[in-house]
Amino acid sequence: MLELLQDLWGYMRERKKYWLAPIIIMLLLLGMLIVLTQGSTLAPFIYTLF
Repeated sequence: MLELLQDLWGYMRERKKYWLAPIIIMLLLLGMLIVLTQGSTLAPFIYTLF
């Protein structure tokens, strides 16, 4: 996973595509939110957000 992040950061730095960073961060945060709340009591409330 760390190697993937290093490669992604190297690509963004080399190609000057820094605008991708906020998109990737938001996708990672949403993914972690879904994984962490799976099977918890918060799950019905999160589903209403989408």
